[in-house]
Amino acid sequence: MAQLPLGIRFITSFSRDQWYRAFIFSLTFFLYASFHLSRKPISIVKGELHKHCAASHEVQLSSYKEYAAQIQPVKKLSNVSRCGWEPFDKNNYKQLLGALDYSFLCAYAVGMYLSGIIGERLPIRYYLTVGMLASGLFTAMFGLGYFYNIHNLWFYIIAQIANGLVQTTGWPSVVTCIGNWFGKGRRGLIMGIWNSHTSVGNILGSLIAAYWVSTCWGLSFVMPGVIIAVMGIVCFLFLIEHPKDVSCSCTPSSSSKTFLNGESRFRVQMPALNSKEKSKTQDPEMQHLLIDSENCSMSLDSSTGEGRHGTSAISFLGALRIPGVIEFSLCLLFAKLVSYTFLFWLPLYITNVEHLDAKRAGDLSTLFDVGGIFGGILAGLISDRLEKRASTCGMMLLLAAPTLYMFSAVSKMGLEATVVMLLISGALVNGPYALITTAVSADLGTHKSLKGNARALSTVTAIIDGTGSVGAALGPLLAGLISPSGWNNVFYMLMVADACALLFLLRLIQKELRCNTDHTLFKEH
Repeated sequence: MAQLPLGIRFITSFSRDQWYRAFIFSLTFFLYASFHLSRKPISIVKGELHKHCAASHEVQLSSYKEYAAQIQPVKKLSNVSRCGWEPFDKNNYKQLLGALDYSFLCAYAVGMYLSGIIGERLPIRYYLTVGMLASGLFTAMFGLGYFYNIHNLWFYIIAQIANGLVQTTGWPSVVTCIGNWFGKGRRGLIMGIWNSHTSVGNILGSLIAAYWVSTCWGLSFVMPGVIIAVMGIVCFLFLIEHPKDVSCSCTPSSSSKTFLNGESRFRVQMPALNSKEKSKTQDPEMQHLLIDSENCSMSLDSSTGEGRHGTSAISFLGALRIPGVIEFSLCLLFAKLVSYTFLFWLPLYITNVEHLDAKRAGDLSTLFDVGGIFGGILAGLISDRLEKRASTCGMMLLLAAPTLYMFSAVSKMGLEATVVMLLISGALVNGPYALITTAVSADLGTHKSLKGNARALSTVTAIIDGTGSVGAALGPLLAGLISPSGWNNVFYMLMVADACALLFLLRLIQKELRCNTDHTLFKEH
């Protein structure tokens, strides 16, 4: 009998379940990467919507000459002012650009709370497909303003509001889907790798938008809109919501203690365990994270009246009663404030400080997202190893604040220093953000008090990310209001936000450390 080819042996070395999980992992990765790809163009195009050609009072003459020498000739429409695209060519351009960010992010924050509640009552595949097609439409709509010569501010604000609302369909849907397919084992590392879709989407969005920004910025929006719409069709054709739909096992591990988002009719009923046995079979991550103030146990009395029924949707208040949801939600509010301020304002900051054109600034800003990829993976790996989610987030937030101060000082010393600080800052800023929105949300959405409720994860994820989106809306708005007084003040604001994020985690960090000390004492005796 002939020996099987190496490629076939590789394929057959994995089980059917493993191949399906790899497929869903990759599919949801690229689906949500397309969401971030379509959000990024606005930050790249800002440098083209307003140019510093007439801002001599803002830029010293020598710097201006250096900047102007690097600007490439641009093909302009007949009624485009030499200072950018009307109405963003005036001195109040930072406030107007901030209004665009604020419109999108406010709509996103409000819509996120509703999205989780709606999404858990509809099939994920249909809900996500409609959201992606609508996102493609409204992303492209912004770019059509270039081709149809539209200079009305409200046109762009309405496009941003509509896009912000429909983009809320993405996150609860993909987190619920990935949660259905993967159990709690090594969740931090797996979701840390998976969450790099955020940075990958930002990088691709920056490169695509930067390619056309100096010649035809309308295509910087139209092309990402087409891409996310195409991915919506892919979602409709290939997304599998739950392993049971293709007769796969509900978790990658055969261990009975690891389950995720499984409905009650799919759970094996086990005899009641005594308290000693329960303490042995508790998930270590949750045992450290969501501990009772008396004895490091995970108790939740009457937290989810509806969630106790396997097929009922959890209530909003029921989700809030899950231990840790409020603390992590408020922490994410400030962590996302910092991350989204960089997302929307970093290219313009680089343009002003390094005196680069919009394309080069957009390309350079992708290094922040490259650092974010490593930061998310590192945060997941550390939290899995230490079995302490809150402490891992706290450690990175503690390091992020002084790093931001160094970035504001070092970035003025030259391009090489800016590159290094972009990588380090990206890792420390996006690490906690990535961990909370993925592994922590999944931990809390599968809390033991939910009795395996299959519909809880979407609501819990939406509450955490929705609260974080309030900070995402405030960050760019504050940056637009503060930046006219100097970029240093923007960085001070970001450092204060990091400190506030750390403050909301102190109680959980204290409990994690105290629980670890108690376990050490028990081992010694």
